[in-house]
Amino acid sequence: MSVKQLVDDAIAQNKLVIFSKSYCPYCKRAKGLFASDFPDVNPTVFELDQRDDGSAIQDYLAELTGQRSVPNVFINKKQIGGSDAVVSLHSQGKIAELLNQ
Repeated sequence: MSVKQLVDDAIAQNKLVIFSKSYCPYCKRAKGLFASDFPDVNPTVFELDQRDDGSAIQDYLAELTGQRSVPNVFINKKQIGGSDAVVSLHSQGKIAELLNQ
């Protein structure tokens, strides 16, 4: 399976997808927010630093979204952005709305 197909399928088939790096504090913040505030939603998480194709996935995400940094969060096929965007949208109650669509 190509990286493009892997990423596109993950986004299309999962409610919540987080492209992350295991050591990244911003990724930990975003994953922690979902774990604590939305425990019923099981995210699909790709730890790019633990995958042989992690760099290629990150390159494709940059091409797809214009964002190279992690985390790169998608809810119901829509790119949300990174940690600051997740926290900001959550404070506005919009993460729950997006998850319930």
